[in-house]
Amino acid sequence: MKVLLTGFAPFGGETLNPSWEAVKAVKAPAGMELHKLEVPVSFRASGELVCRIMDALSPDAVLCVGQAGGRREVTPERVALNVDDASLPDNDGDRPTDRPIDPFGPVAYFSDLPVKSMAQHIRKAGVPAALSNSAGTYVCNHLMYTVLHHGALHTPRIRGGFIHVPYIPEQVQGKGVPSLPLSQLVTALEAALSALTETPCNAQEDGSWGRIC
Repeated sequence: MKVLLTGFAPFGGETLNPSWEAVKAVKAPAGMELHKLEVPVSFRASGELVCRIMDALSPDAVLCVGQAGGRREVTPERVALNVDDASLPDNDGDRPTDRPIDPFGPVAYFSDLPVKSMAQHIRKAGVPAALSNSAGTYVCNHLMYTVLHHGALHTPRIRGGFIHVPYIPEQVQGKGVPSLPLSQLVTALEAALSALTETPCNAQEDGSWGRIC
């Protein structure tokens, strides 16, 4: 199995992004060909870059990872919405309000990675995890939607999804904000990849496989 694993560059004045720090340290499960990519925090450039690499690499799955400051758990995302609505500018200075990602695209896409299995594997590895029903409306959601939309239109064989990770302690010293050690984030992503090898796509209620949107 070939997997593209992405993390984001720092943004919002931060000097690091735990998503990319964790992705860099992840080791692939046995039998997996793992490719890693750092993605800019940019509404314009993030999706363009990942979709270009998807086309060139032709992976079996794309798992994108991003920071969700304030969360206490690692959270596989169930759904991406067709909207950009930013509470702060991206690294290009773009701050959209209620802007469709694709005016002609569907309202939402569900992940077609095994998100429940991923959450279970992460918890079994000793890291707090929960399934999330909101990827937000910032660049993380934008990238998840764009990857799934591109897959639906052009590369239906490629499965896609997203995981949010909390801050790491170095980012929140003295702030009283939840965080998890970087080592636990790495463990969580490795557990999620293991789940992906065992359950390569999302299960429908009727037991069939594939996209659920």
